[in-house]
Amino acid sequence: MQITEHTQGNPLKGLIDKDVYQILDDHNLLNEKGVRDYQIRKAFRAMREEDVPAYDAIEQLREEYPYLQFDTIRKIVYKLNGSRRKN
Repeated sequence: MQITEHTQGNPLKGLIDKDVYQILDDHNLLNEKGVRDYQIRKAFRAMREEDVPAYDAIEQLREEYPYLQFDTIRKIVYKLNGSRRKN
C-alpha cells in the first residue's frame, strides 16, 4: 500500500530527506494514516501561527480532507486519540 501523497514530493520534508522517504515508501514502511495526521497537524499549526481561529483552521482542513469529520480532525490536531508511544 503506497502512500498517496496529499502534496507533491516528500510530505515528511523537514523530518527525513526525499531519498529516505522514497526508500521507506518503496518498501511499504510508512504508515499512511500517520503521514496524513502529521500533515494535518503541521497545517493546523501553520494556520494557528497566522492567527487563524482553531474552528476556522479545522474547517479549512475539512475542505482538504472531506472524508474526515470535524471531530476527527480535532482529535488529530489535539492528539486526543491516544498518547504517543513511548520507547
